[in-house]
Amino acid sequence: MTGFGKASLIFETKKISIEIKTLNSKQIDIFLKFPSAYREKELELRNILINSIVRGKVEALLTIEDAAEKAKTEINTNLLDSYYLQLKNYAHSTGIMPEPKDWLSILLAIPDVLAANTAEISEDEYAAVLQTIEKAVAEMNDFRKREGRVLEKFFRTKIENINQLLLKISDFENERTEKIKSRLMDELRLIEQKIAIDNNRFEQEMIYYIEKFDVSEEKLRLKTHLDYFLQTLDNEQNQGKKLGFITQEMGREINTLGSKSNHSEMQKIVVMMKDELEQIKEQVLNVL
Repeated sequence: MTGFGKASLIFETKKISIEIKTLNSKQIDIFLKFPSAYREKELELRNILINSIVRGKVEALLTIEDAAEKAKTEINTNLLDSYYLQLKNYAHSTGIMPEPKDWLSILLAIPDVLAANTAEISEDEYAAVLQTIEKAVAEMNDFRKREGRVLEKFFRTKIENINQLLLKISDFENERTEKIKSRLMDELRLIEQKIAIDNNRFEQEMIYYIEKFDVSEEKLRLKTHLDYFLQTLDNEQNQGKKLGFITQEMGREINTLGSKSNHSEMQKIVVMMKDELEQIKEQVLNVL
């Protein structure tokens, strides 16, 4: 499920900020970007996000701005000299001419040439970082809940649409049965002109044939799956995968209805059911 959360906190001379974005994914996949001083905390921070977010593709950006630290920035002169000599020699050896007029701006853009004197992370600062992450996760979860309420309304509408279509099938069942009987009787009359017919045996075969097209069980099972889908929405958390399984079972019953319907209007209803179900399946992927 998509989500977004952002939080910031002032700690001494530092501004701690974090942004968390989530996208749909079957598993949890976390991309965490943070200051180099927090590298040793990566595993702990990653586990905090895993336990808080459940699943999804997650991007988390932690930034720490320190007004006092900016004044402590130094140029790594040894590294600067080394880069300059290497680049100058490379330019001469490869014949790259002319040389840049502004070597300084190029060299200062190279990573690690400008370095800040960073102190070790204090326990108080780390506690402030964790507090900021907690706020951002809470905001992101609120975002997800708002989206979830919209999805719930969508699911209920689609399930009700399938329920109404299921009721319409009953309107054509008797008509379908009578048409099948009528067609068979017409064919039988043609056959009777040539051979004798055992009416008792014919009735038995007729019953067997009609039963093959009976959809009562499929209708009952589909109705059960529709009700169970709504119950799962009401009673359980992190039910995305379970809802996905239920939609698969709904699809099986709808497909069987289509294969057994043998009636143009019933088949049209089945197509409309499939359309509603496909829309549900697409959105179920957004549910945790």
